[in-house]
Amino acid sequence: MNYFSLLLQATAKPQPSGPFGSMTTLIFLGGMILVFWLFFIRPQAKRAKTQKKFIEDLQKGDKIVTIAGIHGTINKVNEDGTLNIEISPGSYLKIEKSAISMDWTAQLNKGGVATDKK
Repeated sequence: MNYFSLLLQATAKPQPSGPFGSMTTLIFLGGMILVFWLFFIRPQAKRAKTQKKFIEDLQKGDKIVTIAGIHGTINKVNEDGTLNIEISPGSYLKIEKSAISMDWTAQLNKGGVATDKK
């Protein structure tokens, strides 16, 4: 026996075992893709849609919290995607709309303080 015939035997495709050999592999792969979509991609897309709607609905007088933790009230909504917020009487900041924390703002407007309940 020469090396070439051994190499051909080693690289030959094995026959699928059982009547559904390769089909079960495809079903398993499809199931994994479905689970990945259900638990990772779908919730992330839903959250991004909610965040976009939240930012579009901001208007003058809304109380907000930025991702840096700055509390303020919207004084003016600019056309260039920025906001003028009043952080204390007579003190204003110009920030990007994307710098608003949806979670912290919702918590502020509920009147609740973040606490861990164990």
